[in-house]
Amino acid sequence: MASEGLAGALAAVLGGQGLSVHSCDSEPAGEPLAPVRLRKNVCYVVLAVFLNEQDEVLLIQEAKKECRGSWYLPAGRMEPGETIVEALQREVKEEAGLHCEPLTLLSVEERGPSWIRFVFLARATGGILKTSKEADAESLQAGWYPRTSLPTPLRAQDILHLVELAAQYRQQARHPLTLPQELPCSLVCQRLVATFTSVQTVWVLVGTVGMPHLPVTACGLTPVEQRGGIKMAVLRLLQGCLALPHLAVETKGLLGLQHLGKEHADGICLNVLVTVAFRNPGMQSEPPKVRGENFFWWKVMEEDLQSQLLQRLQESSVVPVNR
Repeated sequence: MASEGLAGALAAVLGGQGLSVHSCDSEPAGEPLAPVRLRKNVCYVVLAVFLNEQDEVLLIQEAKKECRGSWYLPAGRMEPGETIVEALQREVKEEAGLHCEPLTLLSVEERGPSWIRFVFLARATGGILKTSKEADAESLQAGWYPRTSLPTPLRAQDILHLVELAAQYRQQARHPLTLPQELPCSLVCQRLVATFTSVQTVWVLVGTVGMPHLPVTACGLTPVEQRGGIKMAVLRLLQGCLALPHLAVETKGLLGLQHLGKEHADGICLNVLVTVAFRNPGMQSEPPKVRGENFFWWKVMEEDLQSQLLQRLQESSVVPVNR
């Protein structure tokens, strides 16, 4: 029964679907976990990359005083009560005049749990491109420009990497189409698909408190966790059950993203793929010993799940998380 439930949960997460967050297996010490609130203790930013059939990029000209006249990709802060997709569509309409739909997450960028940017590949579905006659506080105008010859000055050089990431994805998708799943969450947290592999065998770390489940770790908003980034919460959970000095831990990237934004549920859950390996592998073919009774290694026996996991691991078929 437990194995069937775990197989279903793992299949859902690998498929980019979400799972409800009922509790956390790890929380920051000495910090009461209050629900996160946009504009109060967290900031989420959405950004869209558009590429048309002529290999042109949609850019907007900034109207803000500090960067007026410079060019950038359509982007902006999410507002309370919005879903991530609603925020993206609002920003693109305000800044570029176009209706759009997101195709996939391209990357997630973070400066600690309290500032996260969601980068999407998107396509226009309608609307009228904003001209200088419609200039307002949101933008001065929008335009399509050759990917290899963007206008200057750019507001920041960081968009060059994102434009190339979008072009590479269109040429050869590194990960499946991945879009936010609308599920409520009160915290910034991560659900771990923490794996250990040996030859063609995969084990996944499972939490035992309550029903067996994929473990969830809450991200703290303290200065220490801000400086360390969201990887701090992953290491904190694993440190509680594994001997980390002997292990190499790597967050490969995102399998999925959960957020709702309605009814004051401003939290997000990042479903992340993590690898655990011995620093000195030697002849070890079994996963590292688990301390305590709150976790165990589940040997994935279902061939389809095993092959999916191995493929995602070997090809790094995940949404990258950058800091």
